Amino acid sequence: MADYLGKEIFKLGFGLMRLPKNPDGSIDIEQTIRMTDMFLSAGGTYFDTAYVYDGGGSELAVRKALTERVPRESYTLATKLHAAAAQCHDEESAKRQFDISLERTGAEYFDFYLLHAIQRSTYRKYDEYHIWDYVRKLREQGKIRHWGFSFHADPDLLEQLLDAHPDTEFVQLQLNYADWDNPGVASRRNWEICTERGIPVTVMEPVKGGILADPIDAVKAVFDRTGKELSYAGWAIRFAAGLDHIVTVLSGMSSLAQMEDNLRTMKNFGPMTEEELAVIREAQAAIEEDKSIPCTACHYCTEGCPMDIPIPEIFGVANRKKGSPRFRTVREYNIVTQDKGKASDCVECGQCEEACPQHLPITELLKGFRELEE
Repeated sequence: MADYLGKEIFKLGFGLMRLPKNPDGSIDIEQTIRMTDMFLSAGGTYFDTAYVYDGGGSELAVRKALTERVPRESYTLATKLHAAAAQCHDEESAKRQFDISLERTGAEYFDFYLLHAIQRSTYRKYDEYHIWDYVRKLREQGKIRHWGFSFHADPDLLEQLLDAHPDTEFVQLQLNYADWDNPGVASRRNWEICTERGIPVTVMEPVKGGILADPIDAVKAVFDRTGKELSYAGWAIRFAAGLDHIVTVLSGMSSLAQMEDNLRTMKNFGPMTEEELAVIREAQAAIEEDKSIPCTACHYCTEGCPMDIPIPEIFGVANRKKGSPRFRTVREYNIVTQDKGKASDCVECGQCEEACPQHLPITELLKGFRELEE
């Protein structure tokens, strides 16, 4: 699929968030160089980093592995401005991130520049610091070619932002088959909103932070039965890359082996066949069936809840958190409880347990989620 620049972009993007490390914790530049060369030789062009990645080490690695070695016109580079970063305390320090990123990378300009990690808890910072107008100005000055934002929130906020900023050129979304209908991520609906508006999408977390590279046994069994020579990560990446309006699918690769596997996956890429999509649907069903809390999401429990607590959605967060880092679980919890009651709001009236066909100890189960609010 040709992107909106009129160029053909290799659908795999090199995410620079999880670069290989030396024993002392520093980035392994030599291995990063080999991965970069392998990626470019296969036709890859899209590199993605951020001001906050690895405390700035990722952007410095870009200079050593890419910009000092490769002609600037032969690749595209994306980085991001995080208005809620720990180092950011006012409008001046927020805007200074661009100059620091430019100096670290030595890139001359950025092809893609993003407002980073927008969610309910951070989006107002971008208004307060006038960052939307700032990136427009950078584009007018030729310092960036295109601007957009990466998004970690609910469809209502996405539509609100796109209504307020209709000139947004692209959006980076968390898209993977496990979160396709997960209300805590809303992959499908967020993607639909962008496609309905004709806004190109770059994909992050196609392998859900590595979780889908080593999925639960029930999912492995689904893929193993096909007999296809495709890794578990490969199934996830091909699903995301086959969606409409996708510019590129970012994979945060941290080894030569991961790079090799992803390049094999994307060689002679074509969208999934209906047979392959049926396998994905079976894998999604296996994830849904693997529940530590046997909630069927009938919503009988919520009909009379005096605190409007979205009980099934909260339990869904618990059932999907296997292998997830805490920050991702907290993010999903915050999304499903947005403008609704939280677990700590439960008054233990007991009406939910009386209505539950599964006879779940709901009030006790909810207590386990209070730590996500801390």
